Amino acid sequence: MSQTGKQPAYKRVLLKLSGEALMGDAEYGIQPEVISRFAKEIAELSAQGIELGIVIGGGNIFRGAGLAAKGMDRVSGDHMGMLATVMNALALQDALEAHGTYCRVMSAIRINEICEEYIRRRAVRHLEKGRIVIFAAGTGSPFFTTDSAASLRAVEVDADLLLKATQVDGVYSADPKTDPTATRYTELTYDEVINNRLAVMDTTAVVMCQEHSMPLRVFDVHKTGNLTKIVYGEDIGTLVK
Repeated sequence: MSQTGKQPAYKRVLLKLSGEALMGDAEYGIQPEVISRFAKEIAELSAQGIELGIVIGGGNIFRGAGLAAKGMDRVSGDHMGMLATVMNALALQDALEAHGTYCRVMSAIRINEICEEYIRRRAVRHLEKGRIVIFAAGTGSPFFTTDSAASLRAVEVDADLLLKATQVDGVYSADPKTDPTATRYTELTYDEVINNRLAVMDTTAVVMCQEHSMPLRVFDVHKTGNLTKIVYGEDIGTLVK
C-alpha cells in the first residue's frame, strides 16, 4: 500500500505480534500465507524508511502459563515458551527476507548458532541502518510475558510508538465476541486501562509504558493496510496514552 505524498507520523515503531496471529484459521503452528502477508506489509514500510522492531510471541506453539496450569513447572514452561518465540522469529525473518528486506533476529537468551544475542546498542544500530529487528525470547526471564518484553524493548530502543496487534479492532468495554453491548474505545489513559482492568496488555507492560510516556495503539492485525495507515497517522484502533 503506497502512501506517496504523505509524511509518516512515526519514524521508529515497535510492533508486538502474537504467536496466535501466525496461525490464521488453523489450530496450531504457522500458516505460510498469513506470515507472508504480514511480512509483505512490514517490508513495504521498511522500504519507505520506517525503522521497525518486532516482538513476537509463541502462543501458537507453547505458552508457559498454560503449561504451568496443567502441572508443569512454571519456569520450565516459560523457557519452552521462549524457545517457541525464537522459532516464530526465524520463520518471520525468512518471510521478510523473501520480500527482499534485511532482517536480524536478536534473542534475549543465548542461541548464538542461529541468531544474535540481544544487545541494546547493537539493536539500535541495526534499526538506524534500516534493518528490521525481531526480538525473540521475551525478556529472557520466566514469569514475564512477551507484552512486557514489547514494552521494555520499545522503551530501550526509544521507539515513537508501541503497536499491539490483536484479533479485534481495538479495546472494548467487554469481549465483543461474547457481549453484543460491548463498545470500542477510541482513546484511553493508562490509568483507565489499569483501574478498569481492560484487556490491553498485562499490567506490568502498561505500567512500563506509563512510566516512560510510551504511546500504545491497539489494532486489528488481520485487516490489510492497518499497520501502514497507523504509521502514516490515521486513527485506527484504540490509542492509550
